[in-house]
Amino acid sequence: MYPDNTLTPKEAIRLCALGTLAQGPLRYSALANAVRHFISRILGPSVELMGTSIELLKYEGLVEAADGTGDDAELAISDAGRRQLDTLITANLRSGANELNKVVMTLKFRFLHLLDTEGQRAQADLLVDVCVNELARLDDLRQHHAGEPGFLVPWLDHDIDLLESRIAWLEAFRKSLGEAA
Repeated sequence: MYPDNTLTPKEAIRLCALGTLAQGPLRYSALANAVRHFISRILGPSVELMGTSIELLKYEGLVEAADGTGDDAELAISDAGRRQLDTLITANLRSGANELNKVVMTLKFRFLHLLDTEGQRAQADLLVDVCVNELARLDDLRQHHAGEPGFLVPWLDHDIDLLESRIAWLEAFRKSLGEAA
């Protein structure tokens, strides 16, 4: 992880693989295809992100053979893999919009159901906070350039509208998870 407790690209792929296996065992090739399909649909083809080997997950004890041997073995997440999954899914998001944040945010929603209710609420709070901070940053930029000619302000207005909509959706989502007891 980066020093701010956010995921590296390699860890985002690891989250995708471990979360996929947490939902049920898969053969090596099916897991590799599932990870590649998901990541490439979010980012487009990305050779540098796809370099993480599932073999490394096996070597580190995060996945294990559920049945069979060799390339034909069905893989399952191990207890150590579940602990690593919890760490990865609860990692922070970096400030500012970037492609890696988009992947991590989407992965959080894909696997959020694997956390207990308290963990789900904490992640919803984190997602709201990230978007609110991003909105403040864009609002500041818009105010700074408000009197300038050109198309920056309308573009920022568009992004601000999207963020406000996302925040409203996230707040409704957070509320749907129930209030803390």
